[in-house]
Amino acid sequence: MTYRTVMVALDGSPASTARVDVAIGLAQDFDAHLIGVAPTGWVDPPVDPSAAASLVEYGPSAWELLIDAAEAAADEFRLRCQASRLPSFEAMADQAAVASSLADRAHCADLLVMSQPDPDQPGHRQDRAALEQVLLHSARPVLVVPYTHQGPMRWQQMLVGWDESREAVRAMTDALPLLRKAEKVLLAHWRQDPDGGRVLQRLHSMRQWLAFQGVEAQPQDLVTRLAVGEAMLSAAADSGTDLIVMGAYSHARWAEVLFGGASRTLLDAMTVPVLMSH
Repeated sequence: MTYRTVMVALDGSPASTARVDVAIGLAQDFDAHLIGVAPTGWVDPPVDPSAAASLVEYGPSAWELLIDAAEAAADEFRLRCQASRLPSFEAMADQAAVASSLADRAHCADLLVMSQPDPDQPGHRQDRAALEQVLLHSARPVLVVPYTHQGPMRWQQMLVGWDESREAVRAMTDALPLLRKAEKVLLAHWRQDPDGGRVLQRLHSMRQWLAFQGVEAQPQDLVTRLAVGEAMLSAAADSGTDLIVMGAYSHARWAEVLFGGASRTLLDAMTVPVLMSH
């Protein structure tokens, strides 16, 4: 298993440059075809009754601006790929909502690259909602790049979060091409129950499965009083992690909204790229 096709989300945000850099680096590392997709998104018409008279003028002009912005992002992406001498790439402006565009088109890729929304940027709530929808509905893994990320990616040390869920196993499987590149892989499980005999046995079984896939992982069964997401971020900082691998929304999304969860914690506070699968 490898990544033969990588897809990256394109837009005009400040984080787009670093995100595209990561995607180009992945395409170079895996000799992959790179696809840039710039969704236009939709325009919501004004709800103020006083603006009804200008609705006809408002709609087309705003829509044209969205199309122009998407096409500009696609053009910039092509120039970046040419400058990087990528042998195989394509770009498109897609006239569709952001989440549905990326989730649907990612079916034809092995990996989708997106960015963590910047809370200081306009439209943060919409960007966050779109990212969550892609994570929930995409058939492919999503590599989420922190909005603070700069420079090339490093793949030396990786942290795999395991919670016995289907999503965690899928994330490990989806991340195999990257895990095989790592010098060190930590396979970590966090729990609050001090009796972890059964969990430890399962953890070693997962370590053996990874070994059969060409990945030497160090299992860690950890007792913590922190929430799992916070414990994962703390472990990543302590170990100098370059990439976190985890299942996305292993619990029902409504439960994560109400009570919090590791997925939401990582999306809000990630300091390194996170590969997520649902």
